[in-house]
Amino acid sequence: MAAAPTPLESVEAAAEGARRALGAAFAAVSVWERERGRLRVLVNAGELAPGEERFPGDESYPVHAFPEIAGVLQEEGAGGSPCAWVETADAPGQEAHRRRAAGLRRRGRGCCIVAPIVLHGRAWGELYVARPVGSPVFGRADAEFATVLAAVTASGIAQTERLEEARRLAFTDPLTGLANRRAVDARLDEAVERHQLDGVVVSLVVCDLNGLKRVNDTLGHAVGDRLLERFSSVLSLCGAMLPGALAARLGGDEFCLLMVGPEADEVVRVAGELCRRAGELELGEGVACGVASTGDPIGPVRSARRLFRLADAAQYRAKGARSAEPVVAGREGGRGRPDPVVRMADRPPAPTAGPGGAVERRRFRGRGGSG
Repeated sequence: MAAAPTPLESVEAAAEGARRALGAAFAAVSVWERERGRLRVLVNAGELAPGEERFPGDESYPVHAFPEIAGVLQEEGAGGSPCAWVETADAPGQEAHRRRAAGLRRRGRGCCIVAPIVLHGRAWGELYVARPVGSPVFGRADAEFATVLAAVTASGIAQTERLEEARRLAFTDPLTGLANRRAVDARLDEAVERHQLDGVVVSLVVCDLNGLKRVNDTLGHAVGDRLLERFSSVLSLCGAMLPGALAARLGGDEFCLLMVGPEADEVVRVAGELCRRAGELELGEGVACGVASTGDPIGPVRSARRLFRLADAAQYRAKGARSAEPVVAGREGGRGRPDPVVRMADRPPAPTAGPGGAVERRRFRGRGGSG
């Protein structure tokens, strides 16, 4: 199944479709940035003038320089779609009109249509379509058609926004705003594939927040949620120390950082900083942290499941030892001694009797597959 278009892909398709439908050489879609009082160009399609880019970094125009579009933008909640209008390179009139006509001539364009885009009853931006000098000038019927195209563009943008929101909800933890387990699974599968293809280093830091149950039992779940939110901020800040790190809440009091590219030593350094900062929170009892990286001697990693098991085993060892530092898979062995974390992950110990004779077994996380 094809992936849903991104917002930028949606407006690019709208610009290209409008250009072709109106027999134009150029089209652009701009968004109104209210806080800056400007129209910012998202995409330019078709024949570009010198200095124009298909996806401009920061091409924008002050709204006050365009009386017509400014009037539309200021009419909040006006029913229906405002009509488009035609401008030409030889248009007389007020200073603003002459300035825009000069802009058309400078880019070799003879006429254009400006069609406001209205989304959810509010002005969102504009669709701009132009023909070169010497081409037939747009007429009233073209402007009416452009009005319809702007409405279709608005519908497409709205649909894309809904899909983006649904995707965000599907891959985001609602309490902390971090990525969720589903997002980690998807990213980790891709990362391990890259590791197998080109040897890129993939690292996983798994954390268990200590003391959450005690906070919930003694101070209430609202305070427990506050602890989760504060730790998630610490996790996010530490993740930002490594480019492209994904910070996620796996569920309950369990969190993780996923890194693709940074060396194992850098990941361990950040994991240590995470432990230090978590220990300074006024709530909770710090964090148990385990690290597994393909940059360490942990054996071949052929599946996301194995890397998860290794990081989880390291975290379990850190929690059992009440370690204030991260435990790192593959770094405790040597001189003929197998690494205890790797051994635990690859060959989980046999069940042992717990309190009251109950059987306990460490259940490592991971989906399907082996190795």
